[in-house]
Amino acid sequence: MPEPLTESSRNQRPLVLGSTSPYRRELLARLGLPFGTAAPQVDETPLPGEAPRQLALRLALAKAREVAAREPGAVVIGSDQVADLDGQPLGKPGSHERATAQLRRMRGHAVTFHTAVAVVCRETGFEQVELAEVHVRFRNLSDAEIERYLRAEQPYDCAGSAKSEGLGISLLEAIDSDDPTALIGLPLIRTCRLLRAAGLTLP
Repeated sequence: MPEPLTESSRNQRPLVLGSTSPYRRELLARLGLPFGTAAPQVDETPLPGEAPRQLALRLALAKAREVAAREPGAVVIGSDQVADLDGQPLGKPGSHERATAQLRRMRGHAVTFHTAVAVVCRETGFEQVELAEVHVRFRNLSDAEIERYLRAEQPYDCAGSAKSEGLGISLLEAIDSDDPTALIGLPLIRTCRLLRAAGLTLP
């Protein structure tokens, strides 16, 4: 839950997270700022030939812009994550069968998770977007390990089926990133930098 208003936050613009993701909501709550949430109405279909990192950047900015158009006085955060296996984007699987196929493709391989965050305020004209990359190496998973993981975690709303904040950490050999929460869905170091640039006070 967002923290109650403090004296320093009363004079700040409203903050809106342009996402219904419970993972991003929990991460943003760590900053102790009051915020609302709104579901962005954005088509997430990749463009022909669009690289995974460009897809993440485009969608994060599109989500922030769409919500900011409805909340022009607010500072709006948009974020998107795309898993990248050899240049091919892997999105949210949405089903057990697709999650199984994703994890079979990724086992024994290095995967880059591109997590973009955008901050937009229509009234001030502020608009910036940044990208955090997380390099992950998956263990050479057996079919039985994949099945047990999916039955236990059901990560069908996570890009690449890897819910690293839960049991998904057991699938991995290594994680390399300069923004640790990026793999969960919101790179907080970059988010803080953008929020300060937009005029909010942190901490």
